[in-house]
Amino acid sequence: MLFGIDVFLIAGILIKILLVVGISQGAVAYLILVERKVAAYAQDRIGPNRCGMQFGLPFGLLQPLADGAKMLLKEDVIPKYVDKPVYLLAPMIAIIAATISFAVIPFGPVGPNGPHLFDGPIQFQIAPGIDVGMVYVFAVGSLGVYSIILAGWSSNNKYAFLGGLRSSAQLISYEIPMGLSVIGMVLVARSLDLNQIVEWQDRNVWGIVAQPLGFLLFLISAFAETNRLPFDLPESEQELVGGFHTEYSAMKFGMFFLGEYLNIITVCFMTVAIFLGGWDLPFVTDASQTGWFWAIFKLLVFVGKVGLMIVFVMWIRWTLPRFRYDQLMDLAWKTMIPLSLVNLVVTATLIQLIWRSHT
Repeated sequence: MLFGIDVFLIAGILIKILLVVGISQGAVAYLILVERKVAAYAQDRIGPNRCGMQFGLPFGLLQPLADGAKMLLKEDVIPKYVDKPVYLLAPMIAIIAATISFAVIPFGPVGPNGPHLFDGPIQFQIAPGIDVGMVYVFAVGSLGVYSIILAGWSSNNKYAFLGGLRSSAQLISYEIPMGLSVIGMVLVARSLDLNQIVEWQDRNVWGIVAQPLGFLLFLISAFAETNRLPFDLPESEQELVGGFHTEYSAMKFGMFFLGEYLNIITVCFMTVAIFLGGWDLPFVTDASQTGWFWAIFKLLVFVGKVGLMIVFVMWIRWTLPRFRYDQLMDLAWKTMIPLSLVNLVVTATLIQLIWRSHT
């Protein structure tokens, strides 16, 4: 203790923040390489394979570093007609909103069963003990739409403005079924804490079994929320040149894509934590397993599931064509919102009947 402050606690939190931010930013760089490889496989071509060969590195493993250097070294052009303060603020919001979502995501065992170091257990979560972690993720995630709207508006370009308008309508529409789709699991697990939801799945069944319709609705909404094909209408290049980021160049342009890929990672972590059992591996892991070996094993299981989920998101991008805008909005308001309400009512009714039968 120093001046009433637990120095080890603060140091531990700072280390976790640095690790999560550093690993996630590095992962984004190599996810771009993975996406290009997945695209090449889907289109029966090779993809990046040369960059790094002079250093003995195969598969183009230095390509992400070259891309990052290109973003930093390209000429940074700011058109005269933009609203400069808002124009500069928009990409910052994209990065910040995407990064702070990781604060409540459990990456491994959280609680007394975690591995011990010094005088207490290690928490594989930046901010453990937050009972409304899921609400926090949705609240912070909804801030990301401001970056796209402000980018489109401040650019004073009709194509960018149309992209911003499309994005605002799309994200507001799909946040409704996305939020409703997870309430079923909240009712089943009786908690908004992501760690408690994972533990419930560890004791019972995965969320995809308990809430199959909720999982499907959440997955479709996640594609729309992250502006991924077949729902990338805000940046539809055939219609809007580049959409909301038409007037952006160099690293400001790169910040939007950095935020997009961070959002994909966050959504995949949420999907795994809520519906795919988190770090649970049937017939292999359970809550009684403690110590460093099992903690690291469960962490690797969680990250492995997230990796497979990310590859699935990329696979869908290079498989399905883009929706028309009217089809996109019809799907949200005429199909997904009614289905999510039906799923919620049926789940609540079944839980009430089961609870009464046990009392």
